[in-house]
Amino acid sequence: MMGTSPPPHVPDRQPDRKPAREPGRVHWMELFFDLVFVAFVGQLAHGIHGDPGWPEFGTYLLLFFPAWWAWVNIVSVINLLPGLTSRGLGVAMLLAMGASGLMAASAPEAFGDRAWAFSLANSALRVLLLVLWLYQHTQNSAVPSWRIWIYNGGTSVLWLVAAVLPLQDAVILWAFSIAIEVGMVAISSRSGTHNSLGGINVEHAAERLGLFVIIVLGESVFTIVTEASSDWGPGAGLASSLGFVIVALLGWAFFQYGMGTLTSGLEKLREREDFSGIMQTTLFMPFAMVVGVTSIAAGIATAIPAPFDPLPFGASIAIGGGVALFYSTNAVVSLRYGQSARTVLPWAGPTILAALVLVPLGATVPAAVELVLAAALLVLVTAYVELKARRRRAL
Repeated sequence: MMGTSPPPHVPDRQPDRKPAREPGRVHWMELFFDLVFVAFVGQLAHGIHGDPGWPEFGTYLLLFFPAWWAWVNIVSVINLLPGLTSRGLGVAMLLAMGASGLMAASAPEAFGDRAWAFSLANSALRVLLLVLWLYQHTQNSAVPSWRIWIYNGGTSVLWLVAAVLPLQDAVILWAFSIAIEVGMVAISSRSGTHNSLGGINVEHAAERLGLFVIIVLGESVFTIVTEASSDWGPGAGLASSLGFVIVALLGWAFFQYGMGTLTSGLEKLREREDFSGIMQTTLFMPFAMVVGVTSIAAGIATAIPAPFDPLPFGASIAIGGGVALFYSTNAVVSLRYGQSARTVLPWAGPTILAALVLVPLGATVPAAVELVLAAALLVLVTAYVELKARRRRAL
């Protein structure tokens, strides 16, 4: 007589319904998606190599923010859907990768012949987000879902329409779409209607951002290695080594100090139900930090081929301004998480001011000297923070 259990050759379907990940952990497919997104960042960053002016910096920011905004929305909704099955999460990430890949391929000419592809990619990402947010809504809320339909449904239509319009009209729709989404998030966080963030998993959010930053830093190292390989010689080796030290110290600052601050700070904001603070420190401020890192890498890449010549002014802005942006962002986040100004300003103020001095200086001294000064600045601020940390542990 046969029992009620399935025959040995019939696979048990139940594991497919289990969540793909533990609530506080990042799934491999999320990291797989990040690789495509960072490829997009790398594509855009090529536009600020050399001697970028305000048009090049502006283009970089204008094209980067829509993609960043889509990325943080995907991160947010996946964070709030810990029960997604492995297949559900995998399909969502693969679809996001396809759209992000199209965005990356179109990025170099997004303000030209490939504007239609950039529009379609953004529209597709927002359709995916619409499905995910509606699913999250049905699992956790009984209130009407009209905000979600406007937030991603309406904006996906705007991006789709932009794909068939002339460039000047398409850009207006791009800006209008982003303004709608950012505005709705800002209003909901202040009014308390975005209370779904009360369910945010701090460990997942912190790990997700940290892993993304390490991929961006890895892209910076890849840029340095590629330039050193193309311009082989003692001077290029010196500049590449200094560039590696700079990127390594940025990573040290973020992972030795920033990650602990991030995790504890988010926990405090969630306990206080400060949804506005969660939005600011997970959606907006990391964008500025990533822009700073990629700008520094672009400036280093410009220095490697001609280490004994002064940097172009745009590359000098990229290095000095990038360092200032990185540390000012970390300072603002630290203050937002409740650290006192007396703790933050002693390391943030001098570092930011010294980094800004590097901007005019870089256009007058050899590029290698600029990199030496930037590396020395980071060594000093790192040493200061290390000494302060040791003193606190000794008390």
